[in-house]
Amino acid sequence: MTGTSVIAPSPAVPRAAVNTGARLWTSSLLVAGRTVRKFARTPQLIVFTTIQSALFLLMFRFAFGGAIGTGGSLSYVDFLVPGFIASSILWSGMGAATGMAEDVEHGFVDRLRSLPIPRAAVLIGRSLADAALLVWALAVAAILGFAVGFRLTGTVPGALAAFGLCVLFGFAFEWVFIVIGLLGGTARAAQSLGLLVTPLVFLSSAYVPVASMPGGVRQFSEIQPLTPMVDAVRGLAAGARGQALLQHSTSYYIGLSLAWAAAIFVVFGLLAVLRFARR
Repeated sequence: MTGTSVIAPSPAVPRAAVNTGARLWTSSLLVAGRTVRKFARTPQLIVFTTIQSALFLLMFRFAFGGAIGTGGSLSYVDFLVPGFIASSILWSGMGAATGMAEDVEHGFVDRLRSLPIPRAAVLIGRSLADAALLVWALAVAAILGFAVGFRLTGTVPGALAAFGLCVLFGFAFEWVFIVIGLLGGTARAAQSLGLLVTPLVFLSSAYVPVASMPGGVRQFSEIQPLTPMVDAVRGLAAGARGQALLQHSTSYYIGLSLAWAAAIFVVFGLLAVLRFARR
């Protein structure tokens, strides 16, 4: 009698044992770490960024400072430095746009898309890395500000709140530059597109009082997002002397800055996701 061998069914593979790829935040942190290490291992970027910030500040402090009045008891250097620090988020963001475009141009983004990781990790990791680099840029700007004669006339908690507000607002604006990097596709194109934000810096209260501007320019300066941000930072850092230059309370400009940051993050975050999905 011939026996029939029965092959026992293999046990089902537990769901937990199936490789589903890295999780969102793990993948995001790995992408962010790679971007930060790339910056740290390129000393030319660090040195050039520092020198560029120093030259820009020195030019306004000593070349133009004597010809610009603040319209109040606040000296020009104490007026200038908070605006210089707040506007640093845009200068730093231009580098973020170029970096994003380089990752697209050199195929790094495509390699990440081929890995078993959430696609959102590519954008989130990039934004986290740019936020970390922004903290470095703001710290350099603050050190340079004290070096050229800025003195804190507000409270230390107020200054720390101003720094935190800059980081938060800068993180929201990073998504603008991520979109620019995705649209540009190449580093050169992204660098050119990034210059479109330059009017936001010079047509704001960062370097000159808004009241000194002509009619149409003054109205634009008052409604664009950087001006309330600069006024909030100036009010927090300069205390009562800075508050005297403002039309509204410091808390009003803080609230307006947070509203702008939320709107920018939602709109450009969505645009970044849509653009990334279409690639």
